[in-house]
Amino acid sequence: MQKHRTKFIFVTGGVASSLGKGIISASLARLLLSRGYKTTIQKLDPYINVDPGTLNPYEHGECYVTEDGAETDLDLGHYERFTNIPTSQANNVTTGRIYQSVIEKERRGDYLGSTVQVIPHITDEIKRRVRLLAEGNEFDVLITEIGGTVGDIESLPYIEAVRQLTWEMQEDVMVIHLTYVPYLAAAGELKTKPTQHSVKTMLEQGLQPDIIVCRTEHPISKGIRSKVALFCNVRPECVIESRDARNIYEVPLMMQKEGLDKQVLKILKLPYGGRPDLTQWRSFLRKLEHPKSQVQIALVGKYVELKDAYKSILEALLQAGAVNQCKIHVKLIPSEQITPANAAKTFSDCQAILVAPGFGKRGIEGKLTAIRHARENKIPFLGICLGMQCCVIEFARNVLGWKTANSTEMDVKTSHPVIHIMEDQKKVKNLGGTMRLGAYACRLEKGSRLAEIYGQRDISERHRHRYEFNNDYLPDFEKAGMKASGLNHGLSASGKKISRVEAVEIPGHPFFVGVQFHPEYKSTVENPHPLFVALVKAAMEQAAETNMKATPARKKK
Repeated sequence: MQKHRTKFIFVTGGVASSLGKGIISASLARLLLSRGYKTTIQKLDPYINVDPGTLNPYEHGECYVTEDGAETDLDLGHYERFTNIPTSQANNVTTGRIYQSVIEKERRGDYLGSTVQVIPHITDEIKRRVRLLAEGNEFDVLITEIGGTVGDIESLPYIEAVRQLTWEMQEDVMVIHLTYVPYLAAAGELKTKPTQHSVKTMLEQGLQPDIIVCRTEHPISKGIRSKVALFCNVRPECVIESRDARNIYEVPLMMQKEGLDKQVLKILKLPYGGRPDLTQWRSFLRKLEHPKSQVQIALVGKYVELKDAYKSILEALLQAGAVNQCKIHVKLIPSEQITPANAAKTFSDCQAILVAPGFGKRGIEGKLTAIRHARENKIPFLGICLGMQCCVIEFARNVLGWKTANSTEMDVKTSHPVIHIMEDQKKVKNLGGTMRLGAYACRLEKGSRLAEIYGQRDISERHRHRYEFNNDYLPDFEKAGMKASGLNHGLSASGKKISRVEAVEIPGHPFFVGVQFHPEYKSTVENPHPLFVALVKAAMEQAAETNMKATPARKKK
């Protein structure tokens, strides 16, 4: 395809938050990629935190980790799942990072004594960060999602920066505004006034949207489109309907049907190219929508009240279900509610148990109880990060007999610290961005379940942790039947060679795997993660075995 200057698309939101700017951005990226345009997505977040690494999951949802170790907004997970392209530190910029950079420059004297102000210094830094991602990457299109809602005080510098960029780069920049068109049941009609006010707010800030995407629960008539177009200064064909979808993976096809990608290319003066190649995407949706079986998997965690806290895990399970043509029902179970007395009843309708990542001691005993139930009753089990550490603690207590075994995160004085803080982390004081973050190599043991699942022995996975398996106890575990099936060979902070345990498993169990890394971060529509695919397959086998045992009893009755 002919080379072009990088084109910039900014996606803003109005009327209400949580309308799905990230999904619209990712869907548009998927369509442009399918037409042959090299595309990436960036998120600008208005909060003052440098990154979401220290934010409570209840407030912000999942913290997504990139290959290069950046703790980022969960929308970057959507970007990767839709585009199958890894993101990086440059794909997520916060107000905290912007101000931090400007203040550091001021302290160095870079501004030569000038009074540092929002305009031009903050807006210039925002523009620099936007352009930085495009420089040297030869992207045809860079989509930038601006968090928050137009009119928010914290979003004003970003809107001003976009206004300046539209003036500076003219036809190389366009704006998509996502808004909400509510349906009033009493009146029996859709109302466009909130959209008009949202666009009016943008106009007052000097920014005119080129396309308006309307989130709605009901079809938007031709008359409504014309009304929005008239009052918001856009062409009727640039008013795009975004109806509620059964799942987020339908949205690219809905946007294609609405002609969003064609209107974008027309405005940016780019050729349409060929018809978007969405063959693999459509195949995925067919399998997702026409399952041949179903299973229920228990997700045990301390933040299950908020699904966004485990967004990547839920999406990885859904993608793995599509590969196996199996509908996945996820039973979200608060770990604090699990006890030895209710474990059997709690998991009686589940064909697999997944213990989720997390930090802190709240709910730990419930996680240990769930793991013991899975281990003793031969139920497929996957533990991720803290979930892996918990399966090590459970094995130490109930198989090795060390009743006080624990992680030093939970009990500094434990007599058997089977999980302890990493050597590199002992002197760390600041919490933000200081964990073991990003992709690290892992060597899988020959003949292990994991080597079979991955189909290779050398893998790379992303991490986010401070504590790890205590190698002093490894001989005891392996002698008792828990094997270290994945190791990272590297150097400690002092330069000493070290082999970190990255994964454990129990041979002879139908499926019992714990991994220190986060496989959910690398699962995409085009490449569902093999570990989740294997877990779903094990759950299907568990269901088949249960049904087989129950069949004779029904016949006899």
